[in-house]
Amino acid sequence: MGFREHAARVRRILGIVLAALLLGGVAAVLVTGGDKDTGTATKTVRGVIGSEKAEFFADPQVVKALAAKGLTVVTETSGSWDMEELPLDGYDFAFPAAKGPADGLRAKARTKDRAATAPLRPFYSPLVVVAHSAAARVLAANGLATLGPRGTSGTLKMGAYLAAARADRTWQQLKGSTGHAELSGTVFITSTDPLASSSGALYLAAASYVADGGRVAGDSAAVTRTAPLLRKLVQVQGAQQSGSDAPFRDFVSGVGNPLVLVYESQVAAQLLAGRPMGDLVVLYPDTTVSSDHTLVPLTENGRLLGELLSTEPELRRLVARHGFRPQGAADEFTTATGAHTAYLDQTLTGIRQAPVPTVAVLHEMALRARDQGDTA
Repeated sequence: MGFREHAARVRRILGIVLAALLLGGVAAVLVTGGDKDTGTATKTVRGVIGSEKAEFFADPQVVKALAAKGLTVVTETSGSWDMEELPLDGYDFAFPAAKGPADGLRAKARTKDRAATAPLRPFYSPLVVVAHSAAARVLAANGLATLGPRGTSGTLKMGAYLAAARADRTWQQLKGSTGHAELSGTVFITSTDPLASSSGALYLAAASYVADGGRVAGDSAAVTRTAPLLRKLVQVQGAQQSGSDAPFRDFVSGVGNPLVLVYESQVAAQLLAGRPMGDLVVLYPDTTVSSDHTLVPLTENGRLLGELLSTEPELRRLVARHGFRPQGAADEFTTATGAHTAYLDQTLTGIRQAPVPTVAVLHEMALRARDQGDTA
């Protein structure tokens, strides 16, 4: 046998050996699942969630804890109100950031002959305003806010802020703004699109409640009384995002408006992950709304997920580690965030919770604020 023939035979033998090894490796991956974190997961549960919960469901510890209970959760994100426009076929659950859109999703599920059982509210988060340090100090100097001793947290005075918004106050008109080139133009809070996202709609609910003397809007007449102010709050912003994640990320990266409405959970998650806070200041509106993150089960597997998030100790611990407040046990949140009280008001002392209007009234409020409703 010549050299070429021998070499070719060796190559063929090596090829067979390598193929066998590769096949063995593939078989090993199939047997073990290819991912140590999938554990005992046997059921794939699909759902649509608000963007503010994306990091929670992507967390390897959450994935592992759910796998230990037999679930692999696959999600996509959407604005809470936008979820109503999605087809529900193929989903096991929908998980908006508030009760209002959850009620609409439950009604839609019924019309499609789905077993839309009672929703679950495993955790919640109050709305807060994040501000850059210079902006927070200027607000405080002009009676629109108060700051704590460290200057990293404080209270936004909603009545004073709304009065400034009504008068179209600019940063240049506020004392102490000189020398801060980034503080220019009208003073406003960046929020999400109230027709797409629950945080934007809840912002209007809180503003309406304060502007109307502490009355929750109950009909079109009540909406009409505050519609001009709400329109100012929204239209001064220009284009709005459909989810709360992007505005918060923009703020942290130093882009955009110096005042942004976010969920407290987004700030807490940033702190708990050890990410740099920069000059971020957390302002708790003295009248705010807590957003009940509400899971609408569309199948039995979806309900199982909601029950696990509500009752399973390890998952509740991870919920708190991502900055959310688990329902029914304040100590879980206070334990998780104990090192970060310079930014977080764990007990919400002195913070008034505004009642939320019905879904129909809230939707009309959003339409009028966007100048898409009947203004007669």
